[in-house]
Amino acid sequence: MGKPRKEGSEGSDLIEKLVWINRVAKVVKGGKRFAMAALVVIGDGKGRVGVGTGKAREVPEAIRKATESAKREMKRVPLREGRTLHHDVQGRYGAGHVVLRAAPPGTGIIAGGPMRAVFEALGVQDVVAKSIGTANPHNMIKATFDALSQVSSPRSVAMRRGKKVSEILGRKPETKEAQKSKEA
Repeated sequence: MGKPRKEGSEGSDLIEKLVWINRVAKVVKGGKRFAMAALVVIGDGKGRVGVGTGKAREVPEAIRKATESAKREMKRVPLREGRTLHHDVQGRYGAGHVVLRAAPPGTGIIAGGPMRAVFEALGVQDVVAKSIGTANPHNMIKATFDALSQVSSPRSVAMRRGKKVSEILGRKPETKEAQKSKEA
């Protein structure tokens, strides 16, 4: 887990989280050639997040490549009140299975390892997440992104169904009598 770095290039404030660094070896005729692989999550803290991987001989170069890859892969996730998810979702990738639940204000980010980095970069403040299955950071992050891709806002659901947002949320439209009693 890395410290968040605000990146000032391109005039945008992006939160960069280094999730994983791994030394990989390629066996060649003369022995082994070592390289570094990096996994980076990047987000704007306002509902956009991306993940990228990079591989190079040196750590800084691998992180740079991963960051560029993450910037290209950024996705928008609808958030309720800019702080939590609209509804509970499950995501799956390989052996990685995650459950993400919306939480009331003040709960904080209750998530382990790589999932926490995704939520911090995304700008989520209240969420409860559970990883079931693998502890592999790549699969956990991809399963988290699978779950986040399933999140939809009430507005988009209402548009898709041709209904009003209040009908989707289960709020009953006010009757004329109720409106009159409010005015009085």
